[in-house]
Amino acid sequence: MPSPVIATLVTGRRALDRESAIAARLPVTRTGAPSSPGAPSSPDARSEAPVAIIIEGLADPLSPLADAPGVQVHRIAPGCLCCAGNVVLRVTLNRLLRRPPAQLYISLADATHVGQLRAMLSAPPYDTLLSLCDDVAAPAVAS
Repeated sequence: MPSPVIATLVTGRRALDRESAIAARLPVTRTGAPSSPGAPSSPDARSEAPVAIIIEGLADPLSPLADAPGVQVHRIAPGCLCCAGNVVLRVTLNRLLRRPPAQLYISLADATHVGQLRAMLSAPPYDTLLSLCDDVAAPAVAS
């Protein structure tokens, strides 16, 4: 059985703040491409996306993730991913986990239901597929 995907929940009011916090956490190789521990640094390895990000909210033209090589970005319409967006999140997550990345970030605009989301991700079938890390609260970036 493959090792679980390292998953981190990132919260912050604005998508740009959350995306900046995620970009700051991405390891970078000499070529500028994100890498994960033990991942090969060939162009083919980068196309396998060692990092995947599920972002609640609309795209920001200033996003530091817009052209990040080796990163899969999946956007979900704004709304609580625990409540109204639960089905969309599960479908996106299930598709993504068919070819699991080494690392996953889930970006949320509101931290109100983080506990419920963590409970969902800690229950079957995700309990064996994901290894949840500490949450990250994105600081507000001046615009």
